[in-house]
Amino acid sequence: MSTTVVLQKPVDKLGNPGDVVEVSDGYARNYLVPRGLAVQATKGMVRHQDSLKRAHDIRVVKQKGEFEAVASKLASTPVTVKARAGDEGKLFGSVTAENIADALKAQLDVDVDRRAVQLDEPIRSLGTHEARVRLYAEVEPIVHVEVVASD
Repeated sequence: MSTTVVLQKPVDKLGNPGDVVEVSDGYARNYLVPRGLAVQATKGMVRHQDSLKRAHDIRVVKQKGEFEAVASKLASTPVTVKARAGDEGKLFGSVTAENIADALKAQLDVDVDRRAVQLDEPIRSLGTHEARVRLYAEVEPIVHVEVVASD
């Protein structure tokens, strides 16, 4: 058996607020409705879905604009990471995504989760390198990371 519900909050792999979806009875009764993620689809609620969708779309546009402002700040300012290095510029160890996230917080006051920093491979030499930071859907600035030798 299935039940038609109107989503009140975003649910992974199901939809966004205002979406009318068919789910199993148990999923709706035991998970979605008790947590306030969805309500039973009635005539009045189906009319209310339009306002939920509009509010969600406005919220998404606002968040994306805020993240784009942060992205321009990240892309325009290089970040410096200090690491121990040998005579030939090779690092003892490597600079990881966590090091870059910590440097972004300390130098630019931008709080980024280490899992959002994407490196092709760990940085193992001095110099300027690039890292992609996933802030939001379709907002992924490239950050220039300058690795310098620590004293």
